[in-house]
Amino acid sequence: MVLIDYKNVNVYQESQLVLQGVNLQIDEGEFVYITGKVGTGKSSFLKTLYGELPVKEGEAKVLDYDMVGLRRRHLPDLRKKLGIIFQDFQLLTDRTVDANLRFVLKSTGWKNKIEINQRISDVLELVGMATKGYKMPSELSGGEQQRIVIARAILNRPKLILADEPTGNLDAETGKQITELLQQICKAGSTVIIITHNLNLLDQFPGRQLKCENHQLVEVERLNEEESTEEID
Repeated sequence: MVLIDYKNVNVYQESQLVLQGVNLQIDEGEFVYITGKVGTGKSSFLKTLYGELPVKEGEAKVLDYDMVGLRRRHLPDLRKKLGIIFQDFQLLTDRTVDANLRFVLKSTGWKNKIEINQRISDVLELVGMATKGYKMPSELSGGEQQRIVIARAILNRPKLILADEPTGNLDAETGKQITELLQQICKAGSTVIIITHNLNLLDQFPGRQLKCENHQLVEVERLNEEESTEEID
């Protein structure tokens, strides 16, 4: 099933063209990296997927939503079906982890307290934070906060998860753990798109690679280890 379908899409940041003629399909269950230098349009492209930047030229569908001229009132419905992971966490600092997750569920239509409590318990267990629900965000390490952000992103079982530099503020080992967690979530059925500068992650956790360069979003063919060895021989 195709979740993202872009045809000849131009991406603008205000009036500046940052990506031209994007042609792309991403299917259900794919694990996708978007790489490229700072300022090449990675985050701008990601923002078009959840409607933060409008698509004005070309054809663009995300989860069957027509993103060209998508009305603002339809954005909440789209975003309920997405999980978004920010580099700077964006947790509510005045309430506990549990209350952060409860806020999201209530704001997306959950009403049954037993079901809410069970879902919070399930996602915290999944990200390895089952005993941290009572903590305030300030009491958690960067890696722990990112795990909570991932838990928040998967609350509504989204088909599509967008992660903007999820390891950017983390040390190498913690970044590796976070990427491994995202790959596990992908294997459970969600499509995961990750913006990253850390090309080592692509070797440790293989996936499809797209690269922003020269105002283009291009596919990068990566050799697997066997092919690489054969070339060296």
